[in-house]
Amino acid sequence: MSFLKSFSKIFASKPTGTERSKYLYVQCNKCGEMLRARVDIYSELSPDYEGGSDTPASYFCRKVLIGEKQCYQPIELRLKFDKNHKLVDQQISGGKYISEDEFLQES
Repeated sequence: MSFLKSFSKIFASKPTGTERSKYLYVQCNKCGEMLRARVDIYSELSPDYEGGSDTPASYFCRKVLIGEKQCYQPIELRLKFDKNHKLVDQQISGGKYISEDEFLQES
């Protein structure tokens, strides 16, 4: 029975949202709809190998968001992370980045 308990602890101890996720807030340029995007740091990033190395020098992620209320215009996010999975660059087309506070005021 102790084997089952220790086995269940492995799957029960999941990292919290702040350890694993990065949330970004954007506003559509066309209609003004505000959206929240979640990036799972450990499963959604693609490695970027530079200089023929076997280990990634950095990571990147591309997300396309589409609102549900008004215009359905795609908003593309291009994110770059360093080798320690820290966000170092973010670009956007079709929208603009906003703060979490601005997003929460509209909700």
